[in-house]
Amino acid sequence: MSAQRIAQWLWWSGAAPARAARGVLLPVAFLYRTIMSARAGAYARGWLRQRPLPLPAIAIGNLAVGGAGKTPLAAWIAAVFARRGIKPGILLRGYRGDEQAVHQRLVPDAIVVPDPDRLAGAQRARAAGARVLVLDDAYQRLNVRRDVNVAVVSTESAPPRHVAWPLPAGPWREDWSALGRANVIVVTRRRAAVAESRALAARIAARWPGAVVATVQLALDGLAGLRSGRRVDLSALAKKRVIVAAGIADPVSFAAQVRAFGASVQLTAYQDHHAYPPGDVARLAQAAKDADYVVVTEKDAVKLRSRWPADAPEPLVAELALRWELNGDAVERVLEGVLKNVV
Repeated sequence: MSAQRIAQWLWWSGAAPARAARGVLLPVAFLYRTIMSARAGAYARGWLRQRPLPLPAIAIGNLAVGGAGKTPLAAWIAAVFARRGIKPGILLRGYRGDEQAVHQRLVPDAIVVPDPDRLAGAQRARAAGARVLVLDDAYQRLNVRRDVNVAVVSTESAPPRHVAWPLPAGPWREDWSALGRANVIVVTRRRAAVAESRALAARIAARWPGAVVATVQLALDGLAGLRSGRRVDLSALAKKRVIVAAGIADPVSFAAQVRAFGASVQLTAYQDHHAYPPGDVARLAQAAKDADYVVVTEKDAVKLRSRWPADAPEPLVAELALRWELNGDAVERVLEGVLKNVV
């Protein structure tokens, strides 16, 4: 069993063995939370030094491990600047190459720099012509200053749906009190109801009234052929046998989104950032011959596109759209405020 599946069982299962395992890990989890809280407090008080970045910067991240939607949100923010003629630099930790390729496809005008040293990455981005920085997955990267902090909270992973314990007993990198340092808090949803997302946003806004709290749906917006780019309407999935292949943090939610269009879905879930070795590509290509469609995420497509067999039906790549449901205009106003510091 993969590490991701073990974690999902441990954190999200209501079965007695999973609850017992979480209980065993609670002392370590409380120690972890204490360390993270002390670290954040040290930066807030100036006891630990924050290094300045050479350009105005927006940091985006989430409190929990997993797919809250921070990458599509980071791309959306970068695109807002690009549309205004301001070349953005997107800084990544450089963990895997898929997110770099995804950002480059979503925002062709951006300068994408993978580097675990965000200051070095920022300097490279500026040298390449960037005028503003978007730091993906950097909410906990407190050693560099930023103009705006954006915290992303997934409705699907937030309590009371799932456990609220810190790592390793639960998925939380930081206690919810860490939202106190956010300028913008974006509540995302994939398959959760609008009312549930709005209720979560209302609770957050009541506790942190100084932040802009917005809600957005990460919605399937269309399908495109992996290689041909041929457009396929989502309605074509109705009553079809569809294999959903996903190497992402929350493949179940993605499969549910595809199923919502009337498809009969068979989910093939892989570890997040799955590399798709030749054997997996061959098995998926063979399965594609027996299904009506294979649907993959953009994150998977960047690894499959150059290696998909020519004699197998091409997969369809699901395209996401951010549909703001509350305060999207307020988020844009925060970004416009950053433009005042762009030279």
